[in-house]
Amino acid sequence: MLRLASVSRPEWIGTALSDMDAVLLDHAHCEKKAASAALNLIFRYQYRSALMLPLSTLAREELRHFEQVLGIINARGGEFERQEPSTYGARLHRVIRKEEPKRFIDTMICCAFIEARSCERMKLLAENLQDEALVSLYSGLLQSEARHHQTYLDLAATASPQAEVYARVEEIAQHEAAVIAVAGDQVRLHS
Repeated sequence: MLRLASVSRPEWIGTALSDMDAVLLDHAHCEKKAASAALNLIFRYQYRSALMLPLSTLAREELRHFEQVLGIINARGGEFERQEPSTYGARLHRVIRKEEPKRFIDTMICCAFIEARSCERMKLLAENLQDEALVSLYSGLLQSEARHHQTYLDLAATASPQAEVYARVEEIAQHEAAVIAVAGDQVRLHS
């Protein structure tokens, strides 16, 4: 179950469908960042042995998704290149408390919300796209995104009782809803 406090703005899907090349490029960048984030967490929290295998598995899966999206971009005649990112992640992470273990818990919860929002947006794309290759891509990723969401929540619960983690999830869900309510300047997976 995704714990999003809001759904995407109705106009997001129309904007996304009008520039799928930009969305795909952003999606590739998001998968690359997700793999990098999982690896960074392994290094930052190397003393938390319960994280090692789940985050390593998650990083490899994110890299496979990155490769899938690159394949679609290349098949459409595009190339992977630099792109101005969405401000979503940076604005979402402003809610993270500074002291440990609260920082760890909030970081895991923010990662969970990124995965949840990705899942929600990919479902919208799968339901509204006409291109069968893209429908297959996005419908095929839904289960992974939802699982990643839960993995991060489970990891947060290794540092605090589950009831406390889920109380914080509700707080951060409200923050995430406020962040996603503001449209970005460019179309992005999380704009």
